[in-house]
Amino acid sequence: MSSSSGEERSEIAFFDVETTVPTQPGQRRALLEFGAILVCPRKLVELDSYSTFVRPADLSLISTMSPRSNGITPDAVVSAPPFLQISDRVYDLLHGRIWAGHNILGFDCARIREAFAEIGKPAPEPKDTIDSYTLLKRTFGRRAGDMKMATLATYFGLGQQTHRSLDDVRMNLEVLKYCAAVLLLESSLCVTAEEVEPNTAQRNPFDMGQLSDEMEESYETSSTESSEMYSVESSEMSFAVAVSDGRSDLGGFLEPDEVLTSSISASFVTFSKKIQLFHETILRLRCSHLKVWFGISTNFLDHAGRPRLNFVVNAPQSLCKVLDACDVIARNLSSDSGSSSEWWPVVVIRKDGFVNYPTVRLHIPYTESGDNPYETEMCQKDSGSEQKLVFSKYDPAELVPLFTAGTFVDAFFSIDPYDYQQNAGIRLVAKKLIIHSN
Repeated sequence: MSSSSGEERSEIAFFDVETTVPTQPGQRRALLEFGAILVCPRKLVELDSYSTFVRPADLSLISTMSPRSNGITPDAVVSAPPFLQISDRVYDLLHGRIWAGHNILGFDCARIREAFAEIGKPAPEPKDTIDSYTLLKRTFGRRAGDMKMATLATYFGLGQQTHRSLDDVRMNLEVLKYCAAVLLLESSLCVTAEEVEPNTAQRNPFDMGQLSDEMEESYETSSTESSEMYSVESSEMSFAVAVSDGRSDLGGFLEPDEVLTSSISASFVTFSKKIQLFHETILRLRCSHLKVWFGISTNFLDHAGRPRLNFVVNAPQSLCKVLDACDVIARNLSSDSGSSSEWWPVVVIRKDGFVNYPTVRLHIPYTESGDNPYETEMCQKDSGSEQKLVFSKYDPAELVPLFTAGTFVDAFFSIDPYDYQQNAGIRLVAKKLIIHSN
C-alpha cells in the first residue's frame, strides 16, 4: 500500500487525530494519537490501517481536560514514539491520496500541518478532501441533530463514539455508508424533501453537479466590480426593528492582531475544488469601526440579474497584513493546481486626493429560503444599544441608506477564495454587520 506513484494512490485515507486540550489562550495543541484507514473508493471496504499513540515533547500539555475529552492520560503516551519517529509513515499514508474524515477541514488537517511544521518537515498534501461533516450537512440535512459523529452514530444505532482515532475513522466510514443508503432509498422511492426536512425541497442529494453549481454561484465575482461608483438613492425602509437576542453563532472569529501570518495555511475542499484558508481552524475575522468608502449600488447585477450586495470599507494595516498573506497563500495554491484565471487582490488601494487608502469589499449574500432574505445578520447600534434589523423581503434599496459613505460598521466575515470564469481571488463574506448610527 505504500507506493509513491500518484496513479496507484487511489485509496481514500480516512484519518483522525486526538490532541491535548488547551487550558489557556494561545496554548498549542499537541498530538496524542493518530489513526488512519485506507479505503477502496469503489467498494468502500478497508484495505489497510495504522494507529499509534504519540508522545508530545511536553507531557505537561496533557491537562486534566485531555483525558476527559479522549481518555488519553500521560501514562498512556509516556512510552509512545514522538511524532518525528512516525512522520514518514503518516506522510506515506496521506500524501497524494484523497483525505476523508469528520470535520477534518476544521480541525485534523491543521493539526497534521502543525505537527510536520514543528519537526521541520514538509507536510503531506491531499489529492482532494472529503469532510463528511460539511458534506452531510448539505446532503443529509438536520435530521440527525447537530451532525456530530456521536449524534450520527446514535441516530444509526452504531454505538457510542470513543474519541479514539482508529475507532472514530471506522465509525466515520460506517456513518457515510448508512447516510448514503438512506439517501439512495429516498431518491429511489421518490420521497419528497418536504417529508424529510423542511426548506430542502427539490434537491437531489446525489446531484454533485447541482451542489457544485450552487457553490460556484455563491463565490461568483466579476472584474467590473473594481470600477464601481458610489451612488445612493433615498428610499423608505419597510423593515421592522427588533432587539437583538445575542444568540448569533459568532464563535471563532479572530481579530487581525490575533492572527499569526506564518500559521495561515490553505487546502482544497471536498469535491468543489474550492480553496479554504486555515489558522488552526477555518480562518474567519472580525473588525471593529470600519469606515464605509463606497456604499451599496443597485447599478451592478449578478448572474441572476439581482444587484450585487457589496460595499467598500477602509482597511486598517493589521487587516491588510492578514489579507495580503491570505492572498499569497491562496494564489500560490491556485496556481500550483493549474488554474489560469487572473487573480484579483483582495486589498485595493484607492486615492483620495494625494492620499492612498487600502480598502476591501464586504459581500452580503442573499437567500431564497427562510424568513430572512439575507444570510448576513445586520444590527444597528445607537448609544451603546444594539438592535437587530429584520427584513420581510428582498429589496436592496432598503440597504442603500444603511451603508452610506462615512458610516462605521463592525464586521464579522469569512475569507472565501473563488475561481470563476477566468477570474480568481478572495471574497470577504459578511456573517454579521453592526452598523453605527452617525
